[in-house]
Amino acid sequence: MTDIADKAAPKAARQRESHGIPFGEAVKVWARIAALSFGGPAGQIAVMHRILVDEKRWIGEHRFLHALNYCMLLPGPEAQQLAIYIGWLLHRTAGGLVAGILFVLPGFLAILGLSYIYAAFGNVTVVEGLFFGLKAAVLAVVVQAVFRIGGRALKNRVMIGIAAAAFVAIFFFRVPFPLIILAAGVLGYVGARSGSPFFRIGGGHKGEAGPVLKDED
Repeated sequence: MTDIADKAAPKAARQRESHGIPFGEAVKVWARIAALSFGGPAGQIAVMHRILVDEKRWIGEHRFLHALNYCMLLPGPEAQQLAIYIGWLLHRTAGGLVAGILFVLPGFLAILGLSYIYAAFGNVTVVEGLFFGLKAAVLAVVVQAVFRIGGRALKNRVMIGIAAAAFVAIFFFRVPFPLIILAAGVLGYVGARSGSPFFRIGGGHKGEAGPVLKDED
């Protein structure tokens, strides 16, 4: 009976169980990602990409970007959803819970501490000055994150053109975000069905040791 169940188990599930990444190591990595995640979703996603894709090689670049696309379509914070999904891929439910909880823990503690300071002392000049100085640094983090992820996701001139058109539509003409997503999806579907090479996306790290969770899994 056990043999039948093992044979019936999905390939991805068997690979998740045999990737060899200790749960304790994953907890440390998620804690590190949470501690370095400044700059909102863009900065958080860039940190995850740098550590999980480039440094640890736990997930393939194409699979990371593919999961990010899905998370951006879902309601709620896409960066945390992406962390939960990758954590689940690595260590199932426990991994998803740890990744999701650790992801929001530093921000929760920071807000808790600042709320206590405000309730106890009111407006604190030192804190106001600190946040004023952080504005420029956070902006730099966001810009760097946009260029980092954009450089990996936008593979050719057609994709760059679609991204530019979407920016113009949402920033200058106030086109609703769902309509932009729908139009981009239809354009991508038509382009892929036509066999155009501009709509073919492959995984990264060609010629190097493959990631634990491969793009083709």
